Amino acid sequence: MSVVPSDHTDAQELLAQQVFGVLADGASHSAEQLASLHSVSPGAIRQAVSALKDLGLSIEAAPQHGYKLPAPLSPLDAARIERQLSPALRERLRYGEVRWMLPSTNSELLGNAAPPIGEFDFLLAEHQSAGRGRRARPWFAPPGGALCLSIGWSYAALPRGVSALSLAVGVCALRALQAHANLSVQLKWPNDLIARGRKLGGILIESRTESAGAAHVVIGVGINCALGAALTSRVQDSGTEATDLMALGALALDRNHLAASLLSEILSGVMEFERSGLASFAAEWSEADALIGRTVRLSLPDAECIGVARGIDADGALCVEVDGVVRGFHSGDVSVRAT
Repeated sequence: MSVVPSDHTDAQELLAQQVFGVLADGASHSAEQLASLHSVSPGAIRQAVSALKDLGLSIEAAPQHGYKLPAPLSPLDAARIERQLSPALRERLRYGEVRWMLPSTNSELLGNAAPPIGEFDFLLAEHQSAGRGRRARPWFAPPGGALCLSIGWSYAALPRGVSALSLAVGVCALRALQAHANLSVQLKWPNDLIARGRKLGGILIESRTESAGAAHVVIGVGINCALGAALTSRVQDSGTEATDLMALGALALDRNHLAASLLSEILSGVMEFERSGLASFAAEWSEADALIGRTVRLSLPDAECIGVARGIDADGALCVEVDGVVRGFHSGDVSVRAT
């Protein structure tokens, strides 16, 4: 497993990371075998397994058989991801990295120096301790159970209509998921990926203006891959009905291939968006619109309203028919839920 440990990784955390890498094959491994492999005591292995469970990883334990995951998973590997990018895209890559644990991949990239215009960075983490979605909602991601990807890109200046960039990225993510797992995925305005009526993933875009006028944009994409029953229940308790790729039938999931597909589609999309804005993505977005024709409740900063969703306009605003009048709502301070 190719991951970069944090500067603050202690011995126990490093052991948990190593045990995760061994268990990823889906086979059973006894505490004694793992202890011998890592030159530690079986008690240290049990502590490492307990730490992984605390992070949300589902680990089965059976007497005489040892520890195993419910299914194999693919540990993230930056080199494997890079090899699956096109030569042209690899030339634009400034750096790509996988970390074992971070508070937030978006925050980490946004705090770094912006890549030169025309180049990009990518960062993934096996686990985020403070992952978040839109409006600072928590994003739950156990080790191996999600794809937490952030992409750093610089525009010479923010494109016109940049508030609709999340819609364009949603279309790019949909393309990658359909190609990778042949899934039927819908888009819920402004930044959710929906499958079978449940949340499969989300998009969070943040930006910072540089002194010379360039804009450092960080695009975060979270995809639920294999949350497990306990964490799915925890997400539900937070108010979100979630699903994951495994529950949708994507059993032989290679997260590295999915990450490479997302990078290819999204980077192509951010360059296209600079040229033509939302227009190049509007038709696909409308075809995948999860809300159109449905009654929706909108929570505004100082009020609520109920109406019927009528798609999006050319600027990416949500069009809602309220009392016979179609109004446009922009994503900044609006939360929308189908009723």
